Amino acid sequence: MTFATIGIIGAMEEEINLLLAGMDDKQTEQHAGITYHRGFFQGKKVVLTRSGVGKVNAAVCTQILIDRYRAEAILFTGVAGAVDPKLNIGDIVISASSLQHDVDVTALGFPRGTIPYQDVSEYAADAFLIAAASEAGERIFPGRCYQGKVLSGDQFIAERGVVQSLYEQFGGACTEMEGAAVAQTCFMNGIPHVIIRSMSDKADGSAHVNFAEFTVEASNRSYAIIEEMMKSL
Repeated sequence: MTFATIGIIGAMEEEINLLLAGMDDKQTEQHAGITYHRGFFQGKKVVLTRSGVGKVNAAVCTQILIDRYRAEAILFTGVAGAVDPKLNIGDIVISASSLQHDVDVTALGFPRGTIPYQDVSEYAADAFLIAAASEAGERIFPGRCYQGKVLSGDQFIAERGVVQSLYEQFGGACTEMEGAAVAQTCFMNGIPHVIIRSMSDKADGSAHVNFAEFTVEASNRSYAIIEEMMKSL
């Protein structure tokens, strides 16, 4: 499958610096306070951007990629905290789906994570992009890549009890602060997407020790998968 323009999003500077260094014919623009880099990566036309942290930033960023740059596919890359106990720091999660764990309207009878009065609250990633990301990841990091559910919320999760509840209630693989907002925006616009997250910490209270140390390593892993994945797009 081919796409005329691919949007690539990272939430932090570390997550896009390597991609930016690998781009050719770069042109930089700003919209809504977000910087967008147009150019070519691995011979493919891409628009690379750092969304900023949180769901609102991610949604605005994604909509601009779709409306202004006509992105036909969105790849979201970066780091996350592991929720599934089998995951370790450095493992990769390819999103099978994503949802917003901090949506809570249980007082009105809706299950936690359900957006009221909408048919869909859990957003499936695109099957072709899942396969491309998984195959790329397995080639580079054999035995370290997993498909799973990405949980997003405007919270940095750092308590073991919360991690356990996210795993038990939602069956989540990892937690972060943007992916499901990207996924929902893509769903609303009919645009395929996939989220690629490298585990920087265990989301268990040790993030102050792990996060800074492993963010660069985790970002390098996410970059390597995108680089390899682009060969099949």
